[in-house]
Amino acid sequence: MGNVLTYETWEEGSAGRVLEKLTDTMDVLKWAYREYGDDIVYACSFGAEGIVMLDLISKVNKEAGILFLDTGLHFAETYELIDKIKEKYPGFRLDMVEPDLSLSEQEALYGKELWKCDPNLCCKIRKVEPLARELGTVKAWISGLRREQSETRKNIQYINKDNRFKNIKICPLIHWKWEDTWNYISLNNLPYNPLHDKLYPSIGCQPCTQPVKEGDDLRAGRWANTGKTECGLHLAGGSD
Repeated sequence: MGNVLTYETWEEGSAGRVLEKLTDTMDVLKWAYREYGDDIVYACSFGAEGIVMLDLISKVNKEAGILFLDTGLHFAETYELIDKIKEKYPGFRLDMVEPDLSLSEQEALYGKELWKCDPNLCCKIRKVEPLARELGTVKAWISGLRREQSETRKNIQYINKDNRFKNIKICPLIHWKWEDTWNYISLNNLPYNPLHDKLYPSIGCQPCTQPVKEGDDLRAGRWANTGKTECGLHLAGGSD
């Protein structure tokens, strides 16, 4: 393993030279696990992109570390899908990461249904802080972000310096389209969240996720009518 691309040693020139050699998704994944070994984790939300990522990762590292931010507010269908994934990929080291505060403790401190009155704080407590805690133990993490998903994601690269979590963020699917994702799932007969069939293209916590209308932005059902589009894990300067 080299140490060329860590947060502390990041240089634009070095990153650029690596990026020039990475031509596709599998190149990125092979490089990532060769470079970081056990010092990398995939943060999976178990959406459609997540299912693709898990299958691709299994072809490179069958014992990869996977983490899921278990907010305690996910759909039952999401938890059922996770059980299926555990059976399909038994070698993965899947960590269900919970917030420091239980839902009852959060309610006692901030009031009932914090996600309604202050969704940013709720995401910070239940997603951003737990992920920061986990990423503090590794040099790099993998995300299933795609450029097509939203304006805030259109400029991401295969390899990114992550200033929020102080490590390297690797995004192998940046060039994939929504159609590519589903073609892969279909061709490989992969399990997926049945909510996708009910117009939920992006699935997060149950209270903050709604179905979308045909033709709407893929993330239009997340925090609808709040002006919020990101949980905070992927904001500039900073599994979803």
